[in-house]
Amino acid sequence: MRTVQMTLDEPLLQRVDEAAGKLKTSRSAFTRKALQIALNQLAVREKEQVHRQGYERYPVQAGEFDIWEDEQVWPD
Repeated sequence: MRTVQMTLDEPLLQRVDEAAGKLKTSRSAFTRKALQIALNQLAVREKEQVHRQGYERYPVQAGEFDIWEDEQVWPD
């Protein structure tokens, strides 16, 4: 791991320290986890955008997914 220096405003730093304390972890561990979550969310959004663009280029055709309609019915 590398040590990096970050600039955070005081209210944010206080909230990070409070959250890290509640979770019984360090400021660094909390921040690492938060950054990992943010990067994962970004990756999901990027994949969703690609998916959306694919459907815009090649829209669903009538009858394309009819075979799956019975699978979507919840039994009583």
